[in-house]
Amino acid sequence: MNTYFKLLSYAGKLRNFVIPFLFTSFISAVFGVLNLVLIKPMLDILFGQVGEDAIQAMIKTPAGINPIDWFNYYFAGYYQEGGKFAGLQFVCISLIIGIFLTNVFRYLSNRLLEGFKVNMVANLRQAIFDKSMHMHLAFFNNERKGNLISRITTDVQEVENSVGNTFSAAIKESLLLIGYLAALFYLSVKLTLFALIVIPITGGFLGVILKRLRQDAGQGQGRLGNLMSLMDEAYGGMRVVKAFVAENFISQKFKEENQGYKRSIFSYSVRRELANPFSEVVGVSMVAALLLYGGSLVLTDQGGMEASTFLAYIALFSQVVRPAKEITQAFGTSQRGIAAGERILSVLHAEAEVKNQEGAIEVKNFKDTLTFENVSFEYQAGQPVLKEINFSLDKGKTIALVGPSGGGKSTLADLVPRFFDPTAGSIKIDGTDLKEVSQHSLRQLMGIVTQEAILFNDTIFNNITFGIEASVEEVQKAAKIANAHEFIQEQSQGYQTLIGDRGTKLSGGQRQRISIARAILQNPPILILDEATSALDTESEKLVQDALMHLMENRTTLVIAHRLSTIQEADEILVIQDGKIVERGTHSSLYHKAGGVYKKLVELQEI
Repeated sequence: MNTYFKLLSYAGKLRNFVIPFLFTSFISAVFGVLNLVLIKPMLDILFGQVGEDAIQAMIKTPAGINPIDWFNYYFAGYYQEGGKFAGLQFVCISLIIGIFLTNVFRYLSNRLLEGFKVNMVANLRQAIFDKSMHMHLAFFNNERKGNLISRITTDVQEVENSVGNTFSAAIKESLLLIGYLAALFYLSVKLTLFALIVIPITGGFLGVILKRLRQDAGQGQGRLGNLMSLMDEAYGGMRVVKAFVAENFISQKFKEENQGYKRSIFSYSVRRELANPFSEVVGVSMVAALLLYGGSLVLTDQGGMEASTFLAYIALFSQVVRPAKEITQAFGTSQRGIAAGERILSVLHAEAEVKNQEGAIEVKNFKDTLTFENVSFEYQAGQPVLKEINFSLDKGKTIALVGPSGGGKSTLADLVPRFFDPTAGSIKIDGTDLKEVSQHSLRQLMGIVTQEAILFNDTIFNNITFGIEASVEEVQKAAKIANAHEFIQEQSQGYQTLIGDRGTKLSGGQRQRISIARAILQNPPILILDEATSALDTESEKLVQDALMHLMENRTTLVIAHRLSTIQEADEILVIQDGKIVERGTHSSLYHKAGGVYKKLVELQEI
């Protein structure tokens, strides 16, 4: 229930919804019950059981708050003035009015419920997305994208379909059920007490079913998340799938997950559907038992019950099954929603490992130096990736990181914008520890160009202005500096050309130059270039390298270099191997160092 109420809290203030919903549902339930109660006077008239004494007793009872007294008072008046037909007319008109009011208030309560559900779903979806946007980078390394997308889409939809409907059943159908039971007690206490014997038996059986339903629902939602992850990976990597003739392999993986999902959903459905026939069999059996018991009371005149009263009682009791069935079905379905809700809350309650300290400092500019002091880092305990890194990057200088793959270069660069925090040691900007600086202000000082140009399925213009407001002239100026303006102009719609998913309509060099133009437009004082030309052909590399040189002018730059020819003019080169700085110096000093790691790397590229 804790999960249930946490999910409901995302709809806003429950009081603003519950009070009007209770009111409309209550009025609808009252008139719904009264409509059935009117069966008795109708049958009394038709069977000729309305006597003069009964009419006089009704007239003497003034119309008050009790709706039964109110009805009897006016019914007696019409009956006395116009006879049986006038009384029947009054009953029928009252029935029509009652049904009309029942449906008006039912519509209003359903309208309130729909507003409640869509508000809850929209807030939940927004909360999950906002939460994920502010999570640390390692969170996305550990979570499959498909699982996150599944939580935002199918899990949230499941909450709407089940939890919202359960909330409706818990209020509306419960009110209706209480109304029916009150009317049944009014008509016959003996019969109603007899009917209530079966409720504990039904409740115990349903409790067992609901427990198993939640387990099956949780497994099903997990399987669905795996399916979405697999589809995301397969469609995103279709070029590799085709190249390695792995279609059957991927199809087999999908089949295994799909069959697992099928089994979970089938098991859930079998148990859920069992609740309905069970409650229906119990309901019909109770009606049959009541017919037998109540009929004996009427036939033997032992219970003081008239035939019209008994028929009205049976009609009312047959309606009790429906709200009881709705409540049973709603709570059965809710187990799937609660299982989905637990997956949603696991994201919403996740703690970001990298977050701002209370009273974090807002840095406005970069003045002096960026310093690494005995910095160590590990993704998993006991497996260090960086070990006691020490160096300083002064304003306006360029430091290049080189070394064998897997040495820790990219990890070191990721520590600068606080994608991760060091396991030990500290990184300082102008003497202030990065942990004391707000992430937003820190990252505004930095421009990052990665090996893979990350672009979005939007126009070229919007990809360059990503996250900021800029004029057409400013965008064109940035594109010219990045050697991108010419090829952009050649596109079908210039800067307004859509570039497809991840920029697939452009070549690798074109995508990289757009990402450089984006960095230029940001005009950051600190640049981080992560092997920005390593995946390009020679011609594209030259164009991108020229763009990078323009970008690096008068800026503080940290470069991760794969092609060593591009960083020979760096102020200092750090050779990273096995998480340590094994060599440092200028290109000239490192190249002439006999037996050095840097010299071997250069010679390998010269072959």
